[in-house]
Amino acid sequence: MYFVYILECVDGTYYTGITNKLRNRIRRHQQGKGAKYTRGRLPVILRYIEICSGKSEALKREYQIKKMKRGEKEYLIKMFDKERMKNSVYPKEL
Repeated sequence: MYFVYILECVDGTYYTGITNKLRNRIRRHQQGKGAKYTRGRLPVILRYIEICSGKSEALKREYQIKKMKRGEKEYLIKMFDKERMKNSVYPKEL
């Protein structure tokens, strides 16, 4: 199982990535050992998660999200927050 995720950086920008170990990856971002993009924009906040069945699917979805305009990413995040609150699909700490 892979995850596509969106982080919000301290400067308000978004970073999109994939991983198969979400908690570890987010921790590495927070430690400044994640992507070069996020190192100078700490702290980061996890704003969106999407579960994918495999790496190929996650890479395709990451590419789609990276091509989205900011408003489209904000809409994804908004819908994710609504769904998470409604169904408790993901633990609040994620």
